[in-house]
Amino acid sequence: MKKIVLTLSIFLLFLSSVSAKETVKYVVCIDGDTFKVFIDNEIKTIRLLAVDTPETAKSDKEADYYADEASEYTCKRIKQAKKIVLEYDSNSDKHDKYDRVLAWVFLDGDLLQSDLVENGYAKVAYLYNDYKYTDMLIKKQELASAKNIGVWNSNAKTKYENKETTKINELDEKYSNIEVIIITILLLIFVIISKKKIK
Repeated sequence: MKKIVLTLSIFLLFLSSVSAKETVKYVVCIDGDTFKVFIDNEIKTIRLLAVDTPETAKSDKEADYYADEASEYTCKRIKQAKKIVLEYDSNSDKHDKYDRVLAWVFLDGDLLQSDLVENGYAKVAYLYNDYKYTDMLIKKQELASAKNIGVWNSNAKTKYENKETTKINELDEKYSNIEVIIITILLLIFVIISKKKIK
């Protein structure tokens, strides 16, 4: 009896450690680490587990360095994929605080997170547990960093950030010039009105 219980316990432990997989249908790509798919006839947002790509432009901020390249890479790969498979890691929550589905993403058999990290489009991030593929990703990140590619290219990043700062300064200068013109016009109007009142 003890042997049966022990065997059953080991089998259940094995089952719980096996990651669930699910084939999904692509809907739309959002950025380098987020996209939408159909799951059970519902549109769900997928957030790539264990990696982070630079943030794309928002209404209140410019895009981070290499964000457009990372987004373009991910979106192109997902759109071209014949088969998208999500793998849920038993050591991770299935959803994040924004209710996005956290998963390993396989495109025609290739792990997207691995390709992103290897090619310098993403960094290994948000590791809250011992996930299935993180050791491999960390090794690939070390190689990408050593090659000085993508997000690891410090010279290109500095040039990009300097260019963005120059743009902001030019905008500030442009708007300050407009402000001077408006104030001058208002003063002229005030002077004209004052002269008319004196007459």
